[in-house]
Amino acid sequence: MSTCGTWLRQKALVSAILALLALGGCGFKDKPVPPQHVVPKAVLDLRVELDEKGATLSWTYPKETVTGGTVEEIDGFELFRAEIPVNSYCKTCPVPYDARIAVPGGGVPPDGGRTATHEVSGLRPGNLYFFKVRSKNGWWSESQDSNEVSFLWQTPPKTPQGLTAASGDGRNILQWQPVAQPSDAAPVAETVRYQLYRGVDDGAITKIGEPVAATTYTDTTVENGRVYAYQVQTINTYAQGSVSSGLSEAVQARPVDRTAPPVPDRVEGLRTEVGVKIFWDHVEAADVAGYRIYRRAAGESKATLAGEAYLPYNMYIDAKAPGTSVFYSVSSIDSQSPANESTRSAEVQVDN
Repeated sequence: MSTCGTWLRQKALVSAILALLALGGCGFKDKPVPPQHVVPKAVLDLRVELDEKGATLSWTYPKETVTGGTVEEIDGFELFRAEIPVNSYCKTCPVPYDARIAVPGGGVPPDGGRTATHEVSGLRPGNLYFFKVRSKNGWWSESQDSNEVSFLWQTPPKTPQGLTAASGDGRNILQWQPVAQPSDAAPVAETVRYQLYRGVDDGAITKIGEPVAATTYTDTTVENGRVYAYQVQTINTYAQGSVSSGLSEAVQARPVDRTAPPVPDRVEGLRTEVGVKIFWDHVEAADVAGYRIYRRAAGESKATLAGEAYLPYNMYIDAKAPGTSVFYSVSSIDSQSPANESTRSAEVQVDN
């Protein structure tokens, strides 16, 4: 090969490179975008949910860059994980993150709100776990660290058994069997508590109150006539955190109003041409629906129902009253079915 031919090829190569540089330099047709314009904001809501099978991490996709721009897509996430034996944990030492897990990204809706999740596996009892996450948009556009979440993993306690629910007036009474502590081969919890969950009228199950030590609970934050579903779980608390069981079988209860309205007062009677007119003061009760009027003739030991009067009336005419002396008493009833009935008022005597 001649020296002249080599020189010509080198010249052609240099000309091609110069032509490419003239188009914008380094292969770009437009000016490079500064990295900070595509770097997503840090995730701020990394959270963890534990159950008897393990843990689930979740967080919201960032929808803005660090400069306030719009993020339309996240290339992916990098999840950092650390596992520390409880007896080796140092509160003042840096967390030794030694595992990185790639989590796929995707498009970000215009209004945000997309959630990423990751199921955590390979958990070992007696260890503390720490997690943080970063979002990525290319090699040079990784976000700052998210908030950090941590939890203790121990062998989950058993799920409570034998949950029952008894309904009352404005209350539901729950009971379940106590859960035994683990065997000597497992760490013993410092405290054992039970967390109640409740759903209303086929709604979602949510926590009610704080965990309790007893195996009974009276729910007084209920409304008569509505249907309530309940579940319970065991929570074992250790020095470094707590571990929960699964949720028990669900039971239902429907509290019912069993409280009668007050007894009517100031009952009076008057014989008229059309019969005996009985009247009384209205009862002050929100659910009162009406009244029952009882009659007992002179010489009889037991009163019988003469009739009923419903609101707004507080008067009754007994057209079938006997011509002899007669005694009347009045009770109040509410709107339940069957109605709750008060005791009867003192009798009032109406002579012939």
